[in-house]
Amino acid sequence: MSPVGILFLTLFNSILGLSILFPILGPLGRELGLTEVQVGLFSTGYALMQFLLSPIWGRLSEKGRKPILLLGILGFAVSFLLFGLFALLGQRGLVPAGLLFPLLLLARLLGGAFSSATLPTAQAYVADITSRENRTAGMALLGAAFGLAVILGPALGAGLAAWLGLLAPVFFSSGLAFLNALFVVLVLPESKPQGSQKVGHLSPWDGRVFPLLLLGFCLNLSGVALEQTIAFYFQDRLGLSGVETARSVGLALVLYGLVAVFIQGFLVRRFSWPPRTLLLLGLPVSILGFFLLVVAQGFPLLALGLALQGAGAALAGPGVTAALSLAVGEGEQGLVAGLNSSAQALGRMLGPILGTGLYRMAPEAPYLLGGGLLLLALLLLPALLRRVKL
Repeated sequence: MSPVGILFLTLFNSILGLSILFPILGPLGRELGLTEVQVGLFSTGYALMQFLLSPIWGRLSEKGRKPILLLGILGFAVSFLLFGLFALLGQRGLVPAGLLFPLLLLARLLGGAFSSATLPTAQAYVADITSRENRTAGMALLGAAFGLAVILGPALGAGLAAWLGLLAPVFFSSGLAFLNALFVVLVLPESKPQGSQKVGHLSPWDGRVFPLLLLGFCLNLSGVALEQTIAFYFQDRLGLSGVETARSVGLALVLYGLVAVFIQGFLVRRFSWPPRTLLLLGLPVSILGFFLLVVAQGFPLLALGLALQGAGAALAGPGVTAALSLAVGEGEQGLVAGLNSSAQALGRMLGPILGTGLYRMAPEAPYLLGGGLLLLALLLLPALLRRVKL
């Protein structure tokens, strides 16, 4: 298997282990006597650590990719094991009520801290082993691994929880991560000789990367705001019950994910479109998806709008990542990948707060915001591409 294929499996396993928890965190929190706000802080804290530490991990990976990737996966495994053990003790009443939430939050913060090493190191690894002409296709394959894991993870988590209990997915994630670490040790080759060169410094305000980081932030912010509110939107627009909403949104999200995986795993790799083309295609398609969501009244148009937004994001996302990689030198790949992951994490932090806050004002507001941000980005794109020389 090629190094890119091995890296695909590595990232797929990592994201699968994370997305398995999506359907169980809410009910597990309630079973442990936690509030909705406390459960929400698990995700916010996780993203905060990724925002803060991704640039540091990216910089450290310039001295060797494999050790940092391995450390990130092992840290993730240990943090999930701790989370599961703390929750198990809480279920059995062996942890004081006032201490349970801080312990669980600490485990999640550790998970965010170490998992933040995985994606930037993987992106830098792809930059090491691909030519400039094949850079976009390599980055798209990482996106496909991410998307496929997000599709399969929640279904696997729900199945494990129904069969073995709410904590089964947590321990499964930890075990999968330990196996993933073993896989990396035995199979993945090092892409960058350790200590091969002096590590420099890359500021997020550097003119080569700042416009692209801002574009990536806008893409993530608008996408997460949509994800956090789409179930409410389907229920309110279609007048559905809770069970009907879960069925309808689940079907639409599967379509959303499959479209994204097909585009990143096949189309982008098949046609080797450069970042400029991906952005010029992806932004208008995503804007159209947001517009359809605003005006749609029935399930078919709502699902089509969601699928179009997913298609646009699947095109634009690898475009931003590849453009950032191509905008800097070979000795700055880990640095720029860390900044990119940090910008994405900031979008994941703010997206839920902004999306749900706007939804309370007007159900269409999160999608108007998303479409408006991307429309502004599209209008500024020619100048942006000239500035970063792509």
